Amino acid sequence: MTGDLGHPLQVGVLLPADPADPGAPLRAARHAEQAGLDLAVVPGDGALDPWTVLAHVASGTTGLGLATRGLGLADRVPAVLARSAANLDQLAGGRLSLGLSPDPAHGDEAVDVLAEAVEVLRGMWDAADPRPLVVDGRHVRVPGAQRGPAPAHNLPLWLGADPGDPAGALALAARVADGWWLSGAADAPAHVPAQQRVLDTALAAAGRDPREVRRGLVLHHLPGADDLAALVLDHGVGTLVVEPPDDAALARFAGEVVPAVRERVAAARAARGTVVGTVRSAAVRAARRPGIDYDAIPAALASTAVEPGDAGYAAVRSTYLRGGRPGLVLRPTSTAEVVEALAFARSQDVPLAIRSGGHGISGRSTNDGGIVLDLSRMRAIEVLDHATRRVRIEPGARWGDVAEALQPLGWALTSGDSGGVGVGGLATAGGIGFLVREHGLTLDHLRAAEVVLADGSVVRVSDTEHPDLFWGVRGAGANLGVVTSFEFEVDEVGDVGFAHLVFDASDTEQFLVDWGAAVEAAPRDTTAFLIMGPPRGGLVAAQVMAMVDSDDPDTIIARLQPFARIAPLLQQQVQVLPYSAVVTAPEVQHTSEGEPVTRTAMAEHLTPALAADAARLVRSGATSFFQIRAAGGAVHDVPADATAYAHRSANFSVLAFGGSRRRLDALWDAMAEHFDGLYVSFETDPRPERLADAWPGATLARLRDLKRRYDPHDVFRHNFSVAEPPAVVV
Repeated sequence: MTGDLGHPLQVGVLLPADPADPGAPLRAARHAEQAGLDLAVVPGDGALDPWTVLAHVASGTTGLGLATRGLGLADRVPAVLARSAANLDQLAGGRLSLGLSPDPAHGDEAVDVLAEAVEVLRGMWDAADPRPLVVDGRHVRVPGAQRGPAPAHNLPLWLGADPGDPAGALALAARVADGWWLSGAADAPAHVPAQQRVLDTALAAAGRDPREVRRGLVLHHLPGADDLAALVLDHGVGTLVVEPPDDAALARFAGEVVPAVRERVAAARAARGTVVGTVRSAAVRAARRPGIDYDAIPAALASTAVEPGDAGYAAVRSTYLRGGRPGLVLRPTSTAEVVEALAFARSQDVPLAIRSGGHGISGRSTNDGGIVLDLSRMRAIEVLDHATRRVRIEPGARWGDVAEALQPLGWALTSGDSGGVGVGGLATAGGIGFLVREHGLTLDHLRAAEVVLADGSVVRVSDTEHPDLFWGVRGAGANLGVVTSFEFEVDEVGDVGFAHLVFDASDTEQFLVDWGAAVEAAPRDTTAFLIMGPPRGGLVAAQVMAMVDSDDPDTIIARLQPFARIAPLLQQQVQVLPYSAVVTAPEVQHTSEGEPVTRTAMAEHLTPALAADAARLVRSGATSFFQIRAAGGAVHDVPADATAYAHRSANFSVLAFGGSRRRLDALWDAMAEHFDGLYVSFETDPRPERLADAWPGATLARLRDLKRRYDPHDVFRHNFSVAEPPAVVV
């Protein structure tokens, strides 16, 4: 006898499929969701097209699981089905399970057709594999298809079979399935133990743990709590699906029977010491990396954790600019879960990366073989007090989300130049954005924060609560803890003027000198960024993005005129629009490969000498992207020792991307005399001298004192650690 397999109990409803009442499936699903059930199952052989029903039900529910049962393949192309299922799973937020059966239309070869279709489905969902999918089966052929998209979660693949001949499908399920729909006379499930034994024997022969395959049963009546509990506890059926005659019967069942079943099962499992959870497949376990105790992942995080063998791995392994292959990605949704995740990570001897949006140029929010603490599911934005414009923002929110949420209130919070950047990384490093000269750095608006420290304790920091930590979090937060919420005082910002100007900057040195002078002479309501690339056909083009914190066209034009006179204009566009329309946040999956090569620095002025060296760098071909951001104005108003961000005298932040570390370093290092400091989020140079550039002497000493007290074991060591280097033993 199989016994209890420990699968979390699911209770669902089989949706009606009557063409005379096409609205019935959605009504039944909504009743099920309101009644607290877990799952809505669409029959694959119903009179309504199951895929259309699934899409309709998905759009009308929010958290209800969605599944098919007995879906045939006679009129479905497996590669198309794979993409449709992945897309629906993405749109539904990871709620889909796909249940297939051998199609009678394929006769004696139905199981073989199904096996080849499963190979295609799994291959298409493996978006992490860059190779085209090739399947050369007897019945199903894919000559070379681009893989993807990946589903939103490890999309469970269930199999089932006609009651009269389940043997071949059972053997296939033992090799490849995540779930099995038990067949037989569902009103008298005496067949269950025998079918379970056959499946368990086949699983053992395939080298799989019986717990890898969830078992489901459809009951065409409404049994009592004792009978249902027995199916779970004695026969290993973790998914129970009923077909109620009407809404009233469903309400009674959900309100009276289901709670009793859950209570009985929970009590019995507690008494027996049954471990409740799912077991990942052998294929997923085979892809695990050494040094991580996957079986010890906290229960609250296990269901959403992503491993290298999981379908969703391609979507989380890399960042905006850096390819990564972490051994585990943990995705907490609360401060309590961050505490658990950090405790687990501390116990594993592998690198740890903290990620908010994964957009950081330095790329330190991924790794190879380590753990990533991904905060992207913590993205709440909440107004705490309208009078003081106090807003609470979680670290996984992106700046485009923030701008969109604040825009209806006539507010904005200066950030960077991309809405896809996460709040957490930027707000703890600086925040040099399009409103910086008018409103300062992002971190200058921080009034309080909640921080999980290296030992797992949770503290609130502000000017009056742990003020030493509050000082350090504003400029070196990655060294001191995981910030799980920020409280900002935001600004009143209406529509703004935004210009995109393209210049002929062939006289590059003079252009940079004149542009720098225009930036410094401009009123604080005007902030400009500059981008250059290598010459094309002898021409160096310079793109200038400038924001004027005004919606008055005359003021905007007056502010832009000094820039327009610098050099011949090749292109221009000036708009009046909301700040949120400039800082947008498109949903983009990061799929980068390789390592970014960047150098960055702060400069007080664009002197002729700096401009000459910068022009030489641009023309050398060693940099593919050269940017200068205005960084002065209101930033100067804050004393240099008020925060761990100490480069208050700089008017410019300079950044260069390159393809060769050796070539870029050689040219950049020769420019060191022009610079004073650097911006940590942009730097990828690993040499230890960069610490002193990021934080000047007194600031670094103060940070090291905080590090000794709050992170003595250097848990947060993989992002410009300020810890004292180990003593050299002679």
